Amino acid sequence: MVAGRELFAKRGYEHVAAEQIVAAAGVSRGALYHHYRDKRGLFRAVVEDLETEVTAKLAATLDADPDIRSAMAAAVRGYLDICQRPDVGQILLIDAPGILGWQTWRDIETEHGLGLITGLLDSIAHHQPSQIAVPVLAQLILSAVMEGALVVAHANDPTAMREQVEAALLTLVSGLLPSR
Repeated sequence: MVAGRELFAKRGYEHVAAEQIVAAAGVSRGALYHHYRDKRGLFRAVVEDLETEVTAKLAATLDADPDIRSAMAAAVRGYLDICQRPDVGQILLIDAPGILGWQTWRDIETEHGLGLITGLLDSIAHHQPSQIAVPVLAQLILSAVMEGALVVAHANDPTAMREQVEAALLTLVSGLLPSR
């Protein structure tokens, strides 16, 4: 899987042949197909592995700060930072939606990122006097954050766009927080 991840990150899915993966991994084609049905199956495993890594980093960011405001801001910044890594940008944001199909990609994103957002919203709802529809709001926030990362990934000037997206996302999520 490591060889596939490196090649997919560097060249993009469409520009990596199965022969290149097996050569880089030092395995036979049969060994590749023993573990993964095909190149797409390997790619999906790479996507899921990368999503697990991203989720773990964001969970650590949220857990590191007891102040919900700064933890949320740090998580938004952290996600946008992670999405600027070449492997994450190429594999998760550029290739995954088209190669796996939009619904499969969303299902994987939901499985990994939605739990973090739901947990955060549950803790906010515990302190808010008003009712928050946590499952719906979590989906909407996940969509907004993912869309923000996609906007940055496809921007002509990713650095400038990242600043704008970060500011917009922080404005969006700050309205959910209890007043001080």
